[in-house]
Amino acid sequence: MTAFRKIIATGVAALTMAAAPGFAHAASSFEGIWNRGDGKARVRIKPCGTGLCAVNIWIRQGTPHEKVGDILEMKVSETQPSHWTGTAYDPQRKLNMKLTVKVTDSSMVTRGCLLMGLACKSMTWTRADDA
Repeated sequence: MTAFRKIIATGVAALTMAAAPGFAHAASSFEGIWNRGDGKARVRIKPCGTGLCAVNIWIRQGTPHEKVGDILEMKVSETQPSHWTGTAYDPQRKLNMKLTVKVTDSSMVTRGCLLMGLACKSMTWTRADDA
């Protein structure tokens, strides 16, 4: 995998949510603990600043380029029921991404894109039992 692809995979895999105009509704849907579909990370989504942040609270040993405490800052607004679009910023890697999120009671699918949509990655998440 090229270094650029590693950066994209790492940055986008960290994706989760935040909110701007639809903050109150987004927060009720996104806040809590989520397990990443690949089994390599667990994040806590909580309010921060004017949006939400996804904070890594567990990373599988041997997972490169990620650590406990890494944060993803997001600003999204609801475009239709349970669907949000917006942006995310990964301060560890200094990456800005376009973000879409679809949420149900127990799962979430995030899609982050870099380079004006030329490099995208989707990730499925499940709500943790202790969320």
